[in-house]
Formats: sequence, C-alpha cells, structure tokens
Amino acid sequence: MSDMNLISGRDIVVIGLQAWDVDIGSNCKNIAYEFAKHNRVLYVNYPLDIITLLRERHLPRTKETREMIRGRRDNLRQVAENIYTFTPARLLASINWIKSPDMFDRLNRFNNKRYAAEVKDGINRLGMKNVILFNDNDIFRPLYFKEYLNPALSVYYSRDNLVGVNYWKLHGERLEPLLIAKSDLCVANSTYLAEYCRKYNPNSFYVGQGCELDIFDEDKIKDKPEDMKNITGPVVGYVGALNGLRLDIKCIEYFAGKLENWSVVLVGPEDDNFMKSSLHNMKNVYFLGRKDASQLPGYIKYFDVCINPQVINPVTIGNYPRKIDEYLAMGKPVVATKTEAMSVFAGHTYLAENNDDYVRFIAKAKEENSAELASVRKAFAREHTWEKSTSDIYAAIETVTKS
Repeated sequence: MSDMNLISGRDIVVIGLQAWDVDIGSNCKNIAYEFAKHNRVLYVNYPLDIITLLRERHLPRTKETREMIRGRRDNLRQVAENIYTFTPARLLASINWIKSPDMFDRLNRFNNKRYAAEVKDGINRLGMKNVILFNDNDIFRPLYFKEYLNPALSVYYSRDNLVGVNYWKLHGERLEPLLIAKSDLCVANSTYLAEYCRKYNPNSFYVGQGCELDIFDEDKIKDKPEDMKNITGPVVGYVGALNGLRLDIKCIEYFAGKLENWSVVLVGPEDDNFMKSSLHNMKNVYFLGRKDASQLPGYIKYFDVCINPQVINPVTIGNYPRKIDEYLAMGKPVVATKTEAMSVFAGHTYLAENNDDYVRFIAKAKEENSAELASVRKAFAREHTWEKSTSDIYAAIETVTKS
C-alpha cells in the first residue's frame, strides 16, 4: 500500500450488520483487518433486539450475549493485533414491524441512543480519541450516531442495495438517503452503489472489492472431482447458492435447451425455486449440491466456460459479483448478465443482455479461449485485493479531509 493512500495511528470504530464470529465471508471483517495493520480498531457486534433474543435464544452467540448482559462475561475482547470486539450489553426495542414513520422514528431514536451509549462505553474503555466511525451498511441503528458519538469523521460503506430487500425497504427507502447525506463521506464496492450514494452526498467514492483468491489457483488442483468424472462434452458451470431471487432460472433452461451438446453443471445448495424447476428434467443439466468452499476451485478448473446468469432486480443490480473474480482467477472465460456493476469486468468477460446472448457467448467464449487470455484474466482478478480496496478508502478519506 503506497504511503499516499495510508492512514495510520488512528482509532477506528467499525459498526455494521455482521458480528465478528459470522460464519460467512465478510467484507467488513476483511476491511477491519486491513485497518488494523496501521490503526487501532474497535469492531462492534450488532446489538440484539428483544424479538431476536427470543427467536435465536438457542444460538451460541445469543447465549453468550445474554451472559454479557448479565455481567458474567466481559463484552470487550482483543481478538487480533490492534483489533478489539465489543458486544453491546443492552437490548434494543424490536421496531421494524412498525409501519408508521413517526412512531418508527421515535423508537429508532431511542434505540440509537441506547446503542450509542454502549459504543461510547467501549470507546472510553480503550481510551480512543479522534475516532473515525466506519458504518458497514447499517441503515437504522446508527442513524443518529454522528450526533450522539460526535466522531471526527463518519464513513458510510455501501456494499449491498439493501432497500431492494423487503425487510429494509419499508423504512430504508426513506432513511438511507438521510444517512448517506449526513455522513462525511460514502464509499461503495460497486459503481452502481457509488452512483446511488452520489445522488445524496457528493463525497461518494467507488472503492472496489477485495477477494481472497489464494485457493483459486488451478496449478494447485490435481484431481478431477469424482462427481464430474462421468460428465461428458464441453462444460458450462456455475458455483454458488442457487437462489431464484438472484439467478435467472428461465435463462438457464433456455441455453441448456439450445446447447444440447454441452453439459450444464450447477454446484451449490438449491432453494425451492430451483428444486421445483424443469432444469431437473433436462438430461444435460447436473446438480452437484453443496460443497465446501475449499472444493470449489476443483470444480471451476474443469469448467470450459463459467456463468453468472443473474436476474436483474433491485437486490442484484448493484452488487459486486465476487464470484467473477474467482472465475477469472482460475483463468476461465466468463459469460455474465450485463449490469452496471459488471462494467468493471467489461474488458474480461462476455456480458449478455438476453437469453440468445448467453447461447452465442458461451460458444464464443470457448472458441476464443487461449492460454494468453487466461493469463490476462488471472492477472486482472488478482488486482482486486483487500489491501487495494482499503487503500482506496484511505484515499477517499484523505480527499474529503483535505478539501
């Protein structure tokens, strides 16, 4: 990381939607690790509300939080060099079901005040000063934190178009623009989300996305997966959750029907939409089920062409497709649905606008593939590191503070 894009010696408080012990990939944790290389970081686990406490009372994290609320465990811990986690020991009111904007806002301010008091306690216990507040996409709970915590700088990180999801939509469409506007700056992991933030705050920046690509190295893979050994013909494949809200089942059915000599391999857990689809009746479509993340490169290596046939809707249109980096890191040709967020990959992928494009581009991708193109794809994907993304966040902060 260049010195000109480096902030050091600061105290950074990270709040957001994911607890430290989350068992899925977390942008926020990756960024926190990068912050901690040169700064001190307080990573705040999201507070529990009453309904969540009751609904998830059997989960280990909920049980642990209850112990902290009762004062039986310390809610401030050091988990890595320069990184401390803090779990709020106060419950919040469960309010998202409330439809009245006025009533919701009154109770949300109450929640914000309780939450901010907890975060302030963590800040004081560590003796943090001149704090940078980094909000990972949480719209409601920290809406008034700039007022209650008075940070030296407040940063809103947009990584998902949450207002496209029903849970967030009810009040999020109204409140997220307010949060964006009151933040000192906004950073986003996709060009679409950066433009969205820029509508409400001119200090909005695209900072890209980091990816952990160490395991996506075809030279490390020796053996073909057992469940692929009997699959014949050229293979077009997808790895990841098979979710009908995000993937275009009709599109897959269409090109699978047109490309009869190809095998369509889908690796990942299915939702009800996929389980009920006619894809299960097509002879050249193979569902290989859920695999451990460490196994996925072994499947990608034996795909001739990789795909990401997204449905274009408010949930998907702005998301950075980390999957594309994983495909490209393996040197594979990729056909994906054209979205604004995919513009970053335009020079290295085939971007389809309709079902016929998928048919045409899948065949073209295989025909045009070469060792030289594979090498270029690999190099491009490996530019997308968390170090680079965090460097861009630092650069955005420097731009705003110096203006």
